[in-house]
Amino acid sequence: MIFLDGVGIGEADPSKNPFFKYGFNTFTEFFGKIPNLDSQSLEGENRFLFPTDAIMGVPELPQSGTGQTSIFCGVNASRVLGKHFGPFPHSMLVPLIREQNIFKSFKDRDKKVVFANAYPKQFFEYIKSGKKRLSATSLCCRLSDVKLKSSVNLRNGDAISAEIDNLIWVNELEYNFPIIKPETAGKKLIKIAQNHHFTLFEHFLTDHLGHGRRAEMMEDRLSVLDTFLSYILRNIPENFTLVICSDHGNLEDISIKTHSTNPALTITAGKYADKLKNRISDLSHIKDAILELY
Repeated sequence: MIFLDGVGIGEADPSKNPFFKYGFNTFTEFFGKIPNLDSQSLEGENRFLFPTDAIMGVPELPQSGTGQTSIFCGVNASRVLGKHFGPFPHSMLVPLIREQNIFKSFKDRDKKVVFANAYPKQFFEYIKSGKKRLSATSLCCRLSDVKLKSSVNLRNGDAISAEIDNLIWVNELEYNFPIIKPETAGKKLIKIAQNHHFTLFEHFLTDHLGHGRRAEMMEDRLSVLDTFLSYILRNIPENFTLVICSDHGNLEDISIKTHSTNPALTITAGKYADKLKNRISDLSHIKDAILELY
């Protein structure tokens, strides 16, 4: 699973939608066109792109805390809580995350799992300080004894930086790492996945771009993500199944700095792509759809 924070299917308007302004080969090469509100479901060779409901019957704008909990725990977390909430999971959702997250469910079946993201030393210092505001992904790992990867793993090629190519680790966190090609990161992720039944990689810069926090990086970061996703779609082994999903709309409409009510983007590819496509219509279906393959 490649989780993209804040990517929906939006209007075919280059002034609003960066995918139309800058282009996105992952869409055009593998599905023939860029998805939009008038053309939401696309198919390629054993690949499917389709909308996924992120509102799930709860009014107002969907948020990351409840959206990600819904994806990783297989429940409508917004309905459980009575509202959309984010960016971090609400404290009332923590018991649910502890018992029902996808890592735990795989481990209960004696399957090998891995979270491929590397975390810098600042994050581990944050944890040691006793602070508890964690993203859904890191919280799932912490509550399921899934080891969080560090700079050592990133240096050894056993992890991927959240921005894919190490740029932020080098330029902002001042690590002495090489900036790598997106294809190299894609190759590493496939290698990591070959040793596990379930592999998760999270890319959260998409949500930051949508909120306007990284406007000057938009074209470059989209190009890196595009090349990374294209490489993986082109090179996944025959026995692999790939899910690319998101928790809510945002990046596809930069005319606003909030999330959107647009459907979330989902792509399935590989061995069981059609089964997943036919099973998923809202965020809460994703976890069970994956586990049913086992």
